[in-house]
Amino acid sequence: MLGKFIHRRERYLSSVDTNRVVRPFEWGAEFLDLAPIPGETEDARVSRFVARALEDSDAYFATPALEDAEFDGERLRFSSALSTRWEVNNTVTARYIPSRRPSKKAVIVLPQWNADSESHVALGQIFARFGISALRLSLPYHDVRMPEELQRADYMVSGNVGRTLQACRQAVMDVRRCVDWLERRGYTQIGITGTSIGSCIAFLAYVHEPRLRVGVFNHVSSFFADVVWTGISTRHVRAGIEQRIDLETLRDAWMPISPNAFIHRLKHERPHRPRLMITARYDLTFLPHLSERAFAEFRHHEIPVDRATLRCGHYTSGRFPFKFQLGYLITKYLHRHLAEA
Repeated sequence: MLGKFIHRRERYLSSVDTNRVVRPFEWGAEFLDLAPIPGETEDARVSRFVARALEDSDAYFATPALEDAEFDGERLRFSSALSTRWEVNNTVTARYIPSRRPSKKAVIVLPQWNADSESHVALGQIFARFGISALRLSLPYHDVRMPEELQRADYMVSGNVGRTLQACRQAVMDVRRCVDWLERRGYTQIGITGTSIGSCIAFLAYVHEPRLRVGVFNHVSSFFADVVWTGISTRHVRAGIEQRIDLETLRDAWMPISPNAFIHRLKHERPHRPRLMITARYDLTFLPHLSERAFAEFRHHEIPVDRATLRCGHYTSGRFPFKFQLGYLITKYLHRHLAEA
């Protein structure tokens, strides 16, 4: 009974936005920093790029240290380590919410896809009450980073395979530069939390950035492509893709931005870093069986992970009363484990 009600509510909330655009499929090899081989097709070039990224993901997500930064007491700005053809997207912005009392603890906060500039600021303010400073990052192509021809952050997730790879890689690199900035301000216990696509980016950063001591990931999936293919939030993206390639091909192409490709890297880490993964039982965007594939991968490698499940869906997790349950879970976990770090 509850599940049917939540599903109806999820479908309604997913239909509120009427500015979704079906964009055509493109391999987008020009967005990848890999020179073509004479006679090589675009799909072959993408496959070669993906193989290289997976073979050495440390190099793929490597980020030069932060050099330039402007901070006015609330807003942080710096140059992204990955430059794109849209200049407005190349300046990273983040909102700093300091703890209400002296503390060495800070959390980087990543909102969901198409979040506006105020999204998740309230969560950062809750952290501040508990002695944790927050740095809320604007993702690539979002709010002030959005090119003028867009109404939504379509360039972060779209039927353009190469541009989507580039945008998610850029986001991970932006996170790592945020860690640089926080360290320079004296923070020694730094965590990260993300929601929806922010959860995916946060996990990729957490795996490749050992300075992130704790991670909380709200909405969990295994493969980036599967969420796009099956979720109600991305039906318009799939509509532009499915006439050209199948899910298996897309999954392979987007493997460098898929959590399941990197879970095994946590098996031998020392010391163990706490991580909490939160799922929604009635999620129609990150389908529960996709979350279970991620948890199966943790079990396969005998890697510990904490998990929690809310009795809601993807959109409804941000509505009353579930948003308060969610805020409590995230804050409690970070407060406890950053204190222990």
